[in-house]
Amino acid sequence: MVRDIGTEALARLAGERVDHRFKGLPPDADGLTVTELAAQRRNLFTDGFTTPVLALSAERLDHNLRLMETYAARHGLAFAPHGKTSMAPQLFHRQLAHGAWGITLAVPHQVRVAREFGIERVFLANELVDPAALKWISSQLDTDDDFRFICYVDSVRGVELMDAALRGAARPLDVVVELAAGEGARTGVRTEAECAAVADAVAAVGTLRLVGVAGYEGEVPEADPERVHAWLRRLTALAVDFDKDGRFEAVDEIVVSAGGSAWFDAVADVFAELPELSLPALKLLRSGAYVSHDDGHYREITPFTRVPEEGALEPAFRLWAQIVSRPSPEQAFANAGKRDAAYDLDLPLAQVVRRDGTERPATGVEVTGLSDQHAWLRTAPDADLEVGHWIGMGLSHPCTSFDKWQLIPVAEADGTVVDYIRTFF
Repeated sequence: MVRDIGTEALARLAGERVDHRFKGLPPDADGLTVTELAAQRRNLFTDGFTTPVLALSAERLDHNLRLMETYAARHGLAFAPHGKTSMAPQLFHRQLAHGAWGITLAVPHQVRVAREFGIERVFLANELVDPAALKWISSQLDTDDDFRFICYVDSVRGVELMDAALRGAARPLDVVVELAAGEGARTGVRTEAECAAVADAVAAVGTLRLVGVAGYEGEVPEADPERVHAWLRRLTALAVDFDKDGRFEAVDEIVVSAGGSAWFDAVADVFAELPELSLPALKLLRSGAYVSHDDGHYREITPFTRVPEEGALEPAFRLWAQIVSRPSPEQAFANAGKRDAAYDLDLPLAQVVRRDGTERPATGVEVTGLSDQHAWLRTAPDADLEVGHWIGMGLSHPCTSFDKWQLIPVAEADGTVVDYIRTFF
């Protein structure tokens, strides 16, 4: 069974030996298995961890998983969180345990990771035209009746390439027509007439099966609530029209999918308006950044700022570094840089300073730049910051935070490390 394969693969992760590959871990832990190190419940601050070190909050991670499970259930949404955020199979399985339908991914390598860890349902939010990848996906479908795979199509040419690669497959590959978010947006079919042409092309081949429609509202030009709602209604109208045209006769449910991390409240609103179709609708939300949330970009754009009565996500990441230089009263340097911290959307945010076992707010400290291995800090005259102090920083953009760390400690509020999350980028 695939589920048994996933359990065995997770067990192999737990048995992996700790060594030089993993940044920030205690040097004297070399040779221990991950399970053995976790069982020691070492303290992040006093038991040998070296800086820089990225940590996930155990409590906040659990809170975020529970919140989105509740949100999806409350709004009648199936949930396939985007796994490219963390590429952490342990988190994939926790998301599934919290009610996720499956995992969304973006590229074939990510699907291979998911399959290695027993993920049975994958939504690929991309058109897949690579012949080698298509043949591998097809082999997975042919040998595992429990595997469900859905991907975008957004062109007649794409359908032709997919068909050429899949001829001879025992099972057709399920596809959804991707509706673009507007002119100048990223991928997707620009007009409803072109969507129909792509659907016709799918119907004309035996290797593909049309199961629904999808898109990404985060690419709506000059996005605001009115524009996003309007585009989502185009998407649901496309599903209705395709259904009326009899395009879903070969399936047992119709997939309608959208949902990044900025507008899932709009997705919930519009998907609730979807009229009854000839078959049950799988209303599939795909938000991914929620799992760790952040202290920057997603803190600002999360829909929970618009619907506070629904709850609030909590930033779960904190990057700890050490002050290694204090050349002047106005300047300091910490030993974490671009190799350690996300910086594509916002610079890290100085939050707390730790010394002598106590933490205090990082008053008067601002991160102004990053070198490869240094954070540039501007300090106010009254900033109490010295060489050797630890500084805790919040990060922006989870997707480029996870990918800089292969093994991430999960720490409780008092610093006790209770688990380690393995990533695969």
